[in-house]
Amino acid sequence: MRTSAGTYPVTRTAAVVCLDTLIRLRRGQRAPEPARRLTLPAGMTAPMGCDAVAIPADLGPELMARLPRVGCVYADGTHWWWLVPADSDYALRWPAAAGYSTGALLPDAPTAPDLVHRPAGTIPYTPPIPLYLALCRVTGTTPTWSEPLTA
Repeated sequence: MRTSAGTYPVTRTAAVVCLDTLIRLRRGQRAPEPARRLTLPAGMTAPMGCDAVAIPADLGPELMARLPRVGCVYADGTHWWWLVPADSDYALRWPAAAGYSTGALLPDAPTAPDLVHRPAGTIPYTPPIPLYLALCRVTGTTPTWSEPLTA
């Protein structure tokens, strides 16, 4: 619709915010917990941010053998932590055996776990989908996208 002067009227529109932005904002609102953060080895960078997937220590060696590429892995007596890109839990329900840690924070760890695997290169990530599938296989869990839909 044009005005008599040949210009278009000014209209107000709402800003469009994508779901990724909303998730990041929600996570930013959480109160910070006193926690230990997994640190990257010298010379490594995390261009996509870092989260961690914790699994029981007895599953660690079996998962390591099933993965085509393994990033930084940390371990103590009870858990192994696998570094994955930030937001690797987006639209994905990890098996119950796993614990997902946003920001690679370890809230209950009295000491830092040891680095048990460092990949070649400068990128610390284990690809999350192969890790997820291997963990589902080892724990006998059906991947979420294979579950039947209900109305």
